[in-house]
Amino acid sequence: MRAGFAALAAVGIAVTGCTVNPDPGAQPSVASIAPPPSPAWQPCGAGLDCAKVTVPVDYAQPAGATLQLGLVRHRATDLGRRIGILLVNPGGPGAPASQQVQSIVAPAQPGVAPPFGPELVARYDFVGMDPRGVGASGQVRCLSDAEREAKLAGDLNPSLPAGLPRPELEAEARKFSEACGRSNDRALLAQLSTDNVARDMDQVRAALGEETISHLGTSYGTLLGATYATLFPKRVRHMVLDAPVHPERWQQDPLAASLDQAVGGEQLLQRYFETCQAEGPACPFGAGRPAEAFDALVKRLEAQPLPTPAAGNVPAGKVDGAIALLAARVAMFKPQLWPVLTLGLVAAEAGNGTLLYRLANALARDPDGKPSGLEEANASVNCLDRAVPQDVAAHDRNAEQTAQQAARFGNLSSYVLLACASWPAQNPDRYLGPLTGAGAAPILVVGGREDPQTPYPWAQAMADRLESGVLLTRDGVGHGAYGSSGPCINDAVRSLLSGQAPTDGTTCPQVPAASAKPPTGG
Repeated sequence: MRAGFAALAAVGIAVTGCTVNPDPGAQPSVASIAPPPSPAWQPCGAGLDCAKVTVPVDYAQPAGATLQLGLVRHRATDLGRRIGILLVNPGGPGAPASQQVQSIVAPAQPGVAPPFGPELVARYDFVGMDPRGVGASGQVRCLSDAEREAKLAGDLNPSLPAGLPRPELEAEARKFSEACGRSNDRALLAQLSTDNVARDMDQVRAALGEETISHLGTSYGTLLGATYATLFPKRVRHMVLDAPVHPERWQQDPLAASLDQAVGGEQLLQRYFETCQAEGPACPFGAGRPAEAFDALVKRLEAQPLPTPAAGNVPAGKVDGAIALLAARVAMFKPQLWPVLTLGLVAAEAGNGTLLYRLANALARDPDGKPSGLEEANASVNCLDRAVPQDVAAHDRNAEQTAQQAARFGNLSSYVLLACASWPAQNPDRYLGPLTGAGAAPILVVGGREDPQTPYPWAQAMADRLESGVLLTRDGVGHGAYGSSGPCINDAVRSLLSGQAPTDGTTCPQVPAASAKPPTGG
């Protein structure tokens, strides 16, 4: 399950030795490239259209090789009040934006709010552009389905850094990077950096005949949004950056960023324990001592794993200590998953690991149950963005710090960047900032005080660096605030996207407050 922890940490894998070009004006100019023709939209589901837009693989050679970007669109439902297009990106990197737009028309699930409010759906054409190398835009593929399954089924020891003996760990990292170089077009692999994705966004804007775009980016999607606002400030109409990465730390000190994320997850797990304990008998795990019960359960499962039966396309597996830790790490993403974790832990204590197994696999599998390529796309994008040290000793020191500061999650969150030392592609023109968005319209930066993936100081830094940044704080827990934290956040985002930014420094409560207790009768 090491792939799952790497994707969760969203730290990816990077190439070293790349030069930094601090001047956005020195980058290839999209303005000098003829816009692509208007896309030929075709119906691809109820309320959805799909199309392709052709862009250069390398913007420094616009007449050279090309790439087709996959788009999914949901038209504004009230065309008389239509504002324009809203490009969304759910993060990763490696998560397809097309799936986020498809969720607009997905059947409603009990207790799950729609992904976007009705006012936004009424007034915007939602456009999901799968970033280059992701989904329908030249999907990076390093491993076969069988190899992905084997990796997910790998037996990790949570007492070891990265769950593996050091020689085996280094061999696995090298094998993975070599597979990515062997299985993909090297020319494309070298052009998957975020600044190129931002240029793709502007080509899509031009192809759609729009003077400006609006953008709603979450997690890594905030880096994409801030990069777009810096390279094309006058093309920004409205922009919301939810759960932002740190504008410098993410790219220029990624080992420190990975430590921040491991510590953030650990702190939120402690908050889960405190919440469960405070709720008393209503939270039926641990008899008032959930932290001790969790540690005992992880130890027991590592000694005696629970077999889990096959279900649909998900093969049979087992729940050991590493899987239980991964399930808990996944549950820290959203407080709505806390009751699910409680039920899974109670069931595992009784000998049934099925729910924990499903929770642990949530980010590692596609909706059809097949193992996803998130880790491969994540690595391929991040490897061109982030200045990961090539010196393995730096990774050793980071692993030691991570284990010390994150007692439960630290080991399995270590060495997630090790494959950078043998990554097969480089891009000497990558853009690493500064991300100022100088000249852009107000940009709403939404940060959560307790976020397990993008800590609150990262949001403060992003709002501070962006010249038109406006900070909105969610006083609550979980990764990302819009659509899951209550009306105060949702109303502020809707107002900004309609042209009215909230006051800088506004704080919103989380509604409802996080709870670890299962639903009545659950």
